[in-house]
Amino acid sequence: MTDVFDSEIFKPPGTFMGIDYGHDLSNRRAAVLGIPYDNGTHPHRVGARDGPRAIREASRLIRRYRPPDADFDPLEQLRAIDCGDVKLVPSMLDDAEAHIEKAVGLIANAGAVPVCMGGDGSVTLGQLRAMANLHPDLVVLHVDSHTDANPGEGRLKATGNTFVRAANEGLVDVATSLHLGMRGTFYNPGIFDIAREMGYGLITYEELRTRGVDDVTAKIKDRLAGRPVYLCWDMDFFDPSCAPGVCAPIPGGPGAEEGLRLLRSLAGLRFVAFDINTVSPPHDVAGATAQLAAQVMYDCLVLLCCAPDTS
Repeated sequence: MTDVFDSEIFKPPGTFMGIDYGHDLSNRRAAVLGIPYDNGTHPHRVGARDGPRAIREASRLIRRYRPPDADFDPLEQLRAIDCGDVKLVPSMLDDAEAHIEKAVGLIANAGAVPVCMGGDGSVTLGQLRAMANLHPDLVVLHVDSHTDANPGEGRLKATGNTFVRAANEGLVDVATSLHLGMRGTFYNPGIFDIAREMGYGLITYEELRTRGVDDVTAKIKDRLAGRPVYLCWDMDFFDPSCAPGVCAPIPGGPGAEEGLRLLRSLAGLRFVAFDINTVSPPHDVAGATAQLAAQVMYDCLVLLCCAPDTS
């Protein structure tokens, strides 16, 4: 019997930028994965669990070519596929971390680079566990207005001390990993010192603004050259004037142009995973944050096309 349900007539609903949906990762270099989780840690900003849905919807506005520097189709070049969402229950942290680790591990071990969208900051640890199993020398480039390397347990465990737990579990090379973009107010004193005492590098947003994107990214590329890089991009790195719908908006950050220029300047690093998180649709304005996050994801796919050949 002829299969009438073919790709010329039907397409999957709501995938990222209209790419294929499925789980056959043969010859796929990139796989999009949604992680619809938040832990309720931000009592007035619950909603990041709907981030993947909003980003997929907003991605319809992103076109496939970005001349003059990326005048090619990264989705086609990577044969990117959308694997849907991790099956989990928001606020059930331990179960969610286990499911995230398994899903990301399946993708990475099949040879595709996971391009994940959250979800609040607590979605990161499960991903790091999966990638550390494949890359024992994994390094993190964490772009955020917070370090997420705070002391504490309980509710803070979910989002505030992800990189303390990552260091304690030996998931990343702390001495080479880097936090970038920190600014704003914090609950406790000495937050930057805590991260540095653990061994992480840290570049505040004030330092980035003073030194300039080109100088900072050149130094980052020297520091991370040749290493497997996990890029964790928290959308509250951007100023809330262009990204209002995030878990913890912090005024005084970069606009879309500066932030995207920083991201695009990272071309040439060996990226093995991307983690774009903290889009909170109930707090967004006209879908601006979701659209910017979709652009970040697209630019990450371009970066993957520019990664050095390690085969």
